[in-house]
Amino acid sequence: MEQDILSRIEQKSKKFSKGQRQIAGFIQENYDKAAFMNAVKLAHTVGVSESTVVRFASQLGYDGYPEMRRALQEMIRNRLTSVQRIEVARDTMDSQDILTSVLTGDAEKIRMTLDGVDKQAFETAVNTLLGAKRIFILGLRAAAVLSSFMGFYLGLTRENVRVVNDTYVNEVFEQILNIGPGDVLFAISFPRYSRRTVRAMSYARDRGATTIGLTDAAASPIAGMADIKLLAKSDMVSYLDSLVAPLSVINALLVAMGWRSEAEISETFQRLERIWAEYDVFETSTGQAKHPAEGEQQ
Repeated sequence: MEQDILSRIEQKSKKFSKGQRQIAGFIQENYDKAAFMNAVKLAHTVGVSESTVVRFASQLGYDGYPEMRRALQEMIRNRLTSVQRIEVARDTMDSQDILTSVLTGDAEKIRMTLDGVDKQAFETAVNTLLGAKRIFILGLRAAAVLSSFMGFYLGLTRENVRVVNDTYVNEVFEQILNIGPGDVLFAISFPRYSRRTVRAMSYARDRGATTIGLTDAAASPIAGMADIKLLAKSDMVSYLDSLVAPLSVINALLVAMGWRSEAEISETFQRLERIWAEYDVFETSTGQAKHPAEGEQQ
């Protein structure tokens, strides 16, 4: 298993220069803040030159400071409490232009996801979902919004979709009790990873079901339990999670599945449009709700 950055620091500490020892000490005591500093800011904070920071990263065996910072971020991703996240956001975000900071960060996560996407895994996931006897979609806590979104659109066109909720402690396992061969568990989780999601995936695999995991890194516990891994970059924005890139991957899955069953989708939505019109599901184009005529029963 690859060493985390703190283990590397401990192992190589005897060879550090005075400036590198200062950097090491700061990282060991403030790794949550250091993970989101660029080389210039870290150098200024510690009181060393930027070149000393770059040499420190090289001394630890990284190709450069950006790689070292990514290693720090991966290490802490599942360790930070909500309070620490707020402190990190305060130190790293532009409080005068939060809108730009957040939207720029979201766009960057989508770009990084696209750069690292495994298209073969994506195609395998699409084919597996299309051929599934039943599809169980599991996303707990913040990931529940993603599972609900995916379940809503799949449920419009397929009858074999179940969104697994977490209203009670044991209810997740009750809902997947009879999962088995031919079924697919599509599990979604990002830092801080849900332990129940990991255990549910383990149960599904033991029962012979196929597991698809949508998560942030190959080293995540979700990826470790997944037969098919889909990776999307997430980020910590203050106390909340940015899940824009995972949502984009789900959008791509839904569109790809739609293309593969175009005739069936078209027929289904023709029926839905008739029902929506008959029961006034949506507002009219004028933006005015349709009201019963005078004397008409409501």
